[in-house]
Amino acid sequence: MDTTPADARVIVVGAINVDFVIATPRLPGPGETVVGPRVDRHGGGKGANAAVAAARTGTTVELIGAAGSDDTGDGASADLRDEGVDVGAVMRTDSPTGVALIVVDQAGENQIAVGAGANSELTAAQVRASLTDLRPGDCVLVSTEIAGAAVVAAVETAAAAGAQCVLNPAPPIPEIADAIRYGPILTPNAGECLELASMVGQHSDTVEEAAAALSEATGAAVVVTLGAGGVLVGIPGQDFETIPARTATVRDTTGAGDTFNGVFAARLAAGDTTNAAATVANVAAALSVSYVGARTGMPTWDQISAASR
Repeated sequence: MDTTPADARVIVVGAINVDFVIATPRLPGPGETVVGPRVDRHGGGKGANAAVAAARTGTTVELIGAAGSDDTGDGASADLRDEGVDVGAVMRTDSPTGVALIVVDQAGENQIAVGAGANSELTAAQVRASLTDLRPGDCVLVSTEIAGAAVVAAVETAAAAGAQCVLNPAPPIPEIADAIRYGPILTPNAGECLELASMVGQHSDTVEEAAAALSEATGAAVVVTLGAGGVLVGIPGQDFETIPARTATVRDTTGAGDTFNGVFAARLAAGDTTNAAATVANVAAALSVSYVGARTGMPTWDQISAASR
């Protein structure tokens, strides 16, 4: 595979969290308590995680987001800098840094609850001000654990600059219906794909029908992550393609989607086609689930290349 060009650049707009992870024998049911042996702390937030995944491919990465002016925010920013992510556009606020509480079972499945904290204070004006130097070859990756107005501003600004834009609709917030008119590439999972299609008035029976409806609404590609089912790629005017799942030892699926999105955006910035970028990102996501913690198993470019042979 081609290496990352020196001028490839990804700008991520999204959340910065700290994850507290408890590994348990099984996930709790409603009203049930389960007990794990310890609590592990990891860097998190879909935006920050995707930024790390992109940076590990050797791509230049900038992160636009918000963190608290607290020790947690200091630690989160330092971790990102250590990964090579430019955090100069991360706003520091009086609100606490966002936190995710994650339970992981023995099969690697998880349940996640997020306290948004400072993430909810990122404004549309701050996003626009931080995206003034976009170039057509850049890729703007937007996730939705932040204020809806900031999401729309990021997608709109990327479109106006002629930059590539990837919108990861996790979770599918109402403002996505406004954002998709600017033509971003959508990267939902199966459930999000069906929900998004309903949001734009297309009630679909299958994921492929929903993806086709979304592609028609955006005029752009829709890339659906299906876990063990691989990746479904729909490009306007072309037949859908399914990229098979890679064999993986699953210990924790937390962050697999973030890994996919970060590497996908990085490869688009490197000049790959949508299908080629999704194929590489699929490999990276499979590698990531072998480790506990959203960022622990995010692979380097050398590891992705070796696994792709």
